[in-house]
Amino acid sequence: MVTRREFLTRSANGFGAMALTSMIVQAQEGRTHFPAKAKSVIFLYMDGGPSQVDTFDPKPLLTQYNGRNPSELFEVAPTQFNNNGTVMGSPWTFDKHGQSGMEISSLFPNIARHADDLAVVRSMTSKFPEHTSANYFLHTGHGLQGRPSMGAWVTYGLGSECEDLPGFIILNGGLIPPGGLDCFGSGFLPATFQGSVLRPSGNSLANVRPLEPTPELQKHKLDLLRQLDRQTLERFGENDAIESAIANYELAFKMQGAVPEVCDISQETAQTQTMYGLDHEFGPTKTFGRECLMARRLVERGVRFIQLTCPNCGHDRWDQHANLKVGHTQNALAVDQPIAALLTDLKQRGLLDSTLIVWAGEFGRTPFAQGADGRDHNPFGFSIWMAGGGIRGGTVYGATDEWGYKAVENKCEMHDLHATMLYCLGLDHTRSTFRFSGRDMRLTDVHGRVLFDILT
Repeated sequence: MVTRREFLTRSANGFGAMALTSMIVQAQEGRTHFPAKAKSVIFLYMDGGPSQVDTFDPKPLLTQYNGRNPSELFEVAPTQFNNNGTVMGSPWTFDKHGQSGMEISSLFPNIARHADDLAVVRSMTSKFPEHTSANYFLHTGHGLQGRPSMGAWVTYGLGSECEDLPGFIILNGGLIPPGGLDCFGSGFLPATFQGSVLRPSGNSLANVRPLEPTPELQKHKLDLLRQLDRQTLERFGENDAIESAIANYELAFKMQGAVPEVCDISQETAQTQTMYGLDHEFGPTKTFGRECLMARRLVERGVRFIQLTCPNCGHDRWDQHANLKVGHTQNALAVDQPIAALLTDLKQRGLLDSTLIVWAGEFGRTPFAQGADGRDHNPFGFSIWMAGGGIRGGTVYGATDEWGYKAVENKCEMHDLHATMLYCLGLDHTRSTFRFSGRDMRLTDVHGRVLFDILT
């Protein structure tokens, strides 16, 4: 019996097209383990670690004991820099929003209007207090580089519903996270599933426009590449790198038309562009607004997993070891209006119910000051939120202690987040495996539980 790989190896041409078509057919036929609530994911990555006690986890006791020595009040664990100051109350107020009465910081007045769409997890933890390892843990479920990212696992499991764009796209607003492109890599999965980085403005993708003067000349070059790859496969047999390259050649050819079109937001109405903050005087709001608007356009075209990175606000991402008030204010200003617009836009278009939105950083911040006016890294308890496909809106899950320092109720870790994301997409995280190095690997390793309490 001729295997699929043997058939591809013996075929005369069109390897990449066949590989790509196979992925699309898998997605269209449905490879889920159970009915999916969401078809795609938009991951709003808040690089640097937003402070939970200044965003989604109000702690009045910090204000009451502002300026006190924290070691007199609770046990202080070592931090990355061990430059611990006094207890630091939040500079922002918290108010109740929506029918759920969810308490959200005044940093996010626009997102707060969507309180009844959000499920806030206040008891997330990380195993790592340093950016690079924590980023690998958040993105890949492992603290070291080289593992497949969330987006790679999702597209490996579900394929893509889009014929002319990658299934996993990163919209980079100017800051690649600590850990670099390995945060978006495919690891030991086939290279076809690695993330493709697009810029939200200007020339979104290098070399996306053909250099050849005529389409015929470009076709001749692609035919030559197919011929050379075919000869290599016939000589050496199956090879993931070559087969992935073939698929990527074919996809890159299709992207020459698709990428400029999806990035052309001039097709959007002036009202839509204003809603996303593209006319905002603060430049980073425009940048993240373009990312959010492009994310909606990518979801409409069937892209499976879209990650947005933070714009450069000039304050070292959300990583405010000093000058917390200015840094968090600028970062929130950059993302608040665009994220709220994305939620509104998806809902108006009937897409929110089929799109899973995840807002998260790699860890949180301490409830006491670093120096005079900053906060150090805190992996012991912090907040993330989810919305959209499969999520029970208006929900608060878990809790930190009265200081907002450590998770004490329904403690979660990244494996639980990953298991829940996969569940919303119709995938059982224990069965979404890939055989590598003698065992069945998975995104959640041997851990993870689905957070059913925040699901519909």
